[in-house]
Amino acid sequence: MNSAYHNPVLLQESVDGLNIKKDGVYVDVTFGGGGHSREILKRLGESGKLFAFDQDEDALQNAIDDDRFQLINQNFRYLKQYLKFYGIRKVDGILADFGVSSHQFDEAERGFSIRFNADLDMRMDRSNVLSAFEVVNTYPQEDLATVLFQYGELRNANAMAKTIVAAREQKPIKTTDDLKTVLGKFLPKMKENKILAQIYQAIRIEVNQEMEVLKEFLMQVPEMLNQGGRLSMISYHSLEDRLVKRFIRDGRFEGEPEKDFYGNISVPLKKVGGLITPSAEEIAQNNRARSAKLRIAECL
Repeated sequence: MNSAYHNPVLLQESVDGLNIKKDGVYVDVTFGGGGHSREILKRLGESGKLFAFDQDEDALQNAIDDDRFQLINQNFRYLKQYLKFYGIRKVDGILADFGVSSHQFDEAERGFSIRFNADLDMRMDRSNVLSAFEVVNTYPQEDLATVLFQYGELRNANAMAKTIVAAREQKPIKTTDDLKTVLGKFLPKMKENKILAQIYQAIRIEVNQEMEVLKEFLMQVPEMLNQGGRLSMISYHSLEDRLVKRFIRDGRFEGEPEKDFYGNISVPLKKVGGLITPSAEEIAQNNRARSAKLRIAECL
């Protein structure tokens, strides 16, 4: 495992949640450093199979040399499409560890971290046209405010957006330090890092279409899982976790769940156990685990 690339969070708990069968077919849709994938492979027999997805080309350096393993360099929103290409129509379990990898945070030039000055980028897939620069410098004020409010949960999103638009009319906002300077009046010393993290999160989610991708992925899951197949998902902020929780409960993201002729709720998944969070020991060893939430579901 390349722990320098990404230290897998809730490793044992998330893989335990898959209830792995030796001859089963599994998918790790967020490969990263390969920690979760390696743990899954340990539990598979010779006839088992593991597919993994990662849109970031940097993750390809962590590919596992194992005949049972196939790494797909694509966004997991294309789960069904690419598994079909490999002749797979149903799987026994899917694991997802959402969010940004340690490697992406630690590579200064990627622009994900508040610790470094870098070009405004934040693309998980660097072949995508939309970057943080485009969001900050070309989005209309109203759209920018919506991004900051919905994805960063920032109460003063309108004022922030107005300030950004006024500043970029003078000169482009090119770097993360430029953005910090422009928004300086919104960053009181005691809360600077927290508010910056919310701003970065909002822009990153927009750049990578993270909420849309998550919805598209979840909608494919019931069709892709065998009956009794498991879904094990780790989320890191309330926006993701609310979508995951709602989909497991209702089979949809808004509105009332579907009901049968007799008025009984008809949903494709059932939750397994309760919410799982990292131990104090794991958080002490890996601070990035502190906000992780694991939910497990089974296909009915």
